[in-house]
Amino acid sequence: MKRRDLLKTSLAAAAAGGLASTVLRAQQAGAPSGMPAPAVAKKPADPEPQVNDIEKYPKCNYCGMDRARFHHSRMLLHYSDGLAEGVCSLRCAATSLTINVGRGTKAIWVGDNASPAEVKPLVDAEKASFLVGSSIRGVMTRRSKVAYSITEAAEASRVANGGEVLDFDKTLLAAFTDIAESVATSRKTREERLKRAQEKQDK
Repeated sequence: MKRRDLLKTSLAAAAAGGLASTVLRAQQAGAPSGMPAPAVAKKPADPEPQVNDIEKYPKCNYCGMDRARFHHSRMLLHYSDGLAEGVCSLRCAATSLTINVGRGTKAIWVGDNASPAEVKPLVDAEKASFLVGSSIRGVMTRRSKVAYSITEAAEASRVANGGEVLDFDKTLLAAFTDIAESVATSRKTREERLKRAQEKQDK
C-alpha cells in the first residue's frame, strides 16, 4: 500500500476516535492542538538532513521534546520538496505525515536500537523492524514502538520484552490507532470534567 493511501485509510479508520477532526483543526490552525506550530520552511532545504540530524534539529518539531534525550526513538522525515522535520518519536512523525500528506517523502529515518552506540544512528524506517506493544517504555505513547535495523535483534527483544514485530507500515497504522484512542479518551475525560463542574454549579 502506498504511503498516501495508508494515511488516508488510517484517517478514515480513526475518524470515530476524533483523529480526523483533530487533524483538520490542526491544518486550519497550522499546528496540532496544544503543540508548537510546525517549523515548515524555516530551515533551508538540506540534501542530507540525516547528517548531524540532532545538531540540526535539536527539538521535536511538534512537541518540543529534546531529540538528543530521545535519540533512540527520534525520527527524521525528508519530503520531496526539500522540507525536513526532526521529531522525537513515531507519534510525532505520524502528525507530520498527516499534516504533510500532500507532500511525497524522499526518506524516513528512525533511531536504530539494534546498535550498541551511545547515540543511536538513524536507519531507513521503511526497512526497519518494529517491536510494538512490549514492556519497553514508549515515547509519547503507552504502546511502545521500538525500531531495529536487524530483524533478529527485534525478535530477541520480543522474547525478552514481549510484544510483536511489525514492519513500518503496520507500525504506522498502530500509531494512528493509538492517536485516535488517545484523542477519544481525552475528549471523554474533558466532557466528564465539564459535566461534573456543571453539576456542582447547579447545586
